[in-house]
Amino acid sequence: MNSFNKDVENLITKATGESFSLADKSGIGGGCIHIASLISGTDGRTFFLKQNSADHIAGFEAEAHALEVMAAANSIRVPQPIGCGVSGRQAFLVMEYLSMGGRNGDWNAMGQQLARMHRNIVDSFGWDADNFIGSSPQLNGWSDSWIEFYRDYRLHPQMKWARKRGLGLANGNALLDSLQDFFESYSPQPSLLHGDLWAGNASFLEDGSPVIFDPAAYYGDREADLAMTEMFGGFTSAFYDGYNREWPLDPGYRIRKPLYILYHELNHYNLFGGGYGYQAESTISRLLNSLA
Repeated sequence: MNSFNKDVENLITKATGESFSLADKSGIGGGCIHIASLISGTDGRTFFLKQNSADHIAGFEAEAHALEVMAAANSIRVPQPIGCGVSGRQAFLVMEYLSMGGRNGDWNAMGQQLARMHRNIVDSFGWDADNFIGSSPQLNGWSDSWIEFYRDYRLHPQMKWARKRGLGLANGNALLDSLQDFFESYSPQPSLLHGDLWAGNASFLEDGSPVIFDPAAYYGDREADLAMTEMFGGFTSAFYDGYNREWPLDPGYRIRKPLYILYHELNHYNLFGGGYGYQAESTISRLLNSLA
């Protein structure tokens, strides 16, 4: 047995308090950043394994921490992290394996349970460490002001990186200077957010109960999570019905939604380039025009 597999065995044994011996490891498709595998032990237990180069350990640690916080909220199911580590040139994260059935499930319950997770509210906006949005760094700190947090830790860094890649963003600073105008009659609360809640990070167990995963968690305006669900589609009307039944959204959400989608458009431009830059510049212009 190679040393990597042995280190995975040792981590699971230590974390669970039960000796684990690897019997099988099979690849699982769908990931675009990490290698994903289903691992099985001689005792029949199964786990989900992510691995990548050793310099990805900070990302795995951040993901494990976010999943622990979200699991403790006891509102919507997330994979339970077992532990992460480095073996030679490889970093790895072991999680509970959940057999998921795809897009068919109780969307209404997913909306309700997400709203309940959002009701986990703290005193300030932010997170206790930097983490990642996809493979991009996501800067964090703490702020009593949502406008300042979203400006200084979300939009400004992404705009700075986009300009380095050649995107003009001529109206970017004007938008940053005008953020308070979108919040004149709305005061967000620091809710526990998934942070990257697009359709690819949500699914259902075989019994139809909802699961969310691959978080970029922090405490922020709950509207930011809802906006991301609308960026690529895939969430049904039953999801939004369930959410609003549990915790109705403010009527101004429709005005602020592009402001939150902008963060992800900038991030996608910084990751992939292409038309995302045009989308971001168009969104900035539409937001400023809405204030005119």
